Amino acid sequence: MTASRSVTKRPKYSRKHNPEGAMGLMDHLVEFRNRFVISTIAIVLAMVVGFVVSDAVFDLLRRPVEMLTEERGGRVSINFGNVTTAFDLRLQMALTLGVVIASPVWLYQFWMFLMPGLKKTERRYALGFLGAAIPLFLGGVVLGVVVMPRIVEVMATFAPKQDTVWYEAKMYYSFALTLCVAVGIAFVVPVVLVMLNFAGLLRGKTILKAWRMAVMVSALFSAMATPSADVLSMFLLMIPMILLYFIATGIALVHDRGADRRQRKREAALEDELNTQA
Repeated sequence: MTASRSVTKRPKYSRKHNPEGAMGLMDHLVEFRNRFVISTIAIVLAMVVGFVVSDAVFDLLRRPVEMLTEERGGRVSINFGNVTTAFDLRLQMALTLGVVIASPVWLYQFWMFLMPGLKKTERRYALGFLGAAIPLFLGGVVLGVVVMPRIVEVMATFAPKQDTVWYEAKMYYSFALTLCVAVGIAFVVPVVLVMLNFAGLLRGKTILKAWRMAVMVSALFSAMATPSADVLSMFLLMIPMILLYFIATGIALVHDRGADRRQRKREAALEDELNTQA
């Protein structure tokens, strides 16, 4: 006699069957896993492209050192001190470039995980998020590329001209690539604040009240990303971040004013309807 067993399957989370977007803890974990896997696959595929174009990136990041070499009569160099350093560095660059190239995918996955409860009419916020976040992220990366040579130049001035400035390859490129990606991510933060406001999770007044903290964080980030002796580079990073924060605050305040006005109209219409029925 064969005993039959009934297997109870866990229902999958679906916005189609769950229009309100209510999710339990396990649903959140499953959602995070799925979006993390998609983002990881996109980054891995983009790493292949990054590996191919890494030579061009090498040349771009090497340019400040070549300029210093001309100024100091050949006393500046990038050195690969290990047998595997060149290959390891190429993989590191491919990963960083993969993160940049795949930014539309992982930014979208981040947004959709952050806002799983959006109604269909509110899904346009995702397009607005991507339309603003991707250019800002890439713009931050470009700004990092622009500022990086200045930082290298300032730091090299502290070395006596009769001595050789020796840069370990992995440390040099790690500094440059980390700087560029960090500035790109910092430029996306104001967009996240706006989208949280549009989703009704954060009021514009709350964002405005934190302006002192925002300025301080921007200053600290810029100070850590640039050497203390290079005040110009620090301000080149800090000022755009602060401007973006206040632009995001203004957009949130305007949105709140319109949302409050629409809410008052709905309440007035409901009150009139109740009075009519009474």
